[in-house]
Amino acid sequence: MTIAIKTPAEIEKMRVACRLAAEVLEMIAPYVQVGVTTKELDRTCHNYIVNVQHAIPAPLNYRGFPKSICTSVNQVVCHGIPGEKKLKNGDIINIDITVIKDEYFGDTSRMFIVGKTFALAEHLVKVAQECLYLGIKAVKPGAHIGDIGAVIQKHASSYNFSVVRDYCGHGIGKNFHEDPQVLHFGEAGTGALIKPGMIFTIEPMINAGSYHIKLMPDNWTVVTADKKLSAQWEHTVLVTESGYEVLTKSKNEII
Repeated sequence: MTIAIKTPAEIEKMRVACRLAAEVLEMIAPYVQVGVTTKELDRTCHNYIVNVQHAIPAPLNYRGFPKSICTSVNQVVCHGIPGEKKLKNGDIINIDITVIKDEYFGDTSRMFIVGKTFALAEHLVKVAQECLYLGIKAVKPGAHIGDIGAVIQKHASSYNFSVVRDYCGHGIGKNFHEDPQVLHFGEAGTGALIKPGMIFTIEPMINAGSYHIKLMPDNWTVVTADKKLSAQWEHTVLVTESGYEVLTKSKNEII
């Protein structure tokens, strides 16, 4: 496993791409309303990325993916394809944004609650975000990639939630997916040594029920096997000399 250490020039380009990805999520937030279709959300994001940011939506045509963003609603774990489905009151939705700017990728996602939802859904969304933040706080030079997964798994399990095992975070730069693979479960002290200049995503998918998942016939949409809810948050993180920098942090976000 060769893990790229980014140069200062590459880090600057990543900062730009990641800031743009964060801005797309900020832009789309007011549009996530009862009655809007996920296809409309995709179109709004696509137009913003292409026409305002002068960037490229990375998912579009990536290995045949047909849209510019991923929209994963309720029991959809990840890679939901935007379509004619209208959001309804109580839905929870993950919107996953990756943009390419000057050949570098910025990748982030967050959960939105549509209208007012029930307590379990609200709690799951909150715990999934806490899992992300705890994972980020485990990042520092000299720590191990396994430390991230261990703290995420411990926190999710303490609420009787489960961590999806089939998908993980990943290194990112000039490629959408690079080493290291960042598992969201496992043992502390295992995996690659974390070094300054590494850039990777942390993106835990937390299920209300079992961690088992099912791939739908479209070969993209992943759902929980037991049809219970799933929630995910994602950030792209730079390892600094003293800790971490969250490259996709939104303006008013406190980690």
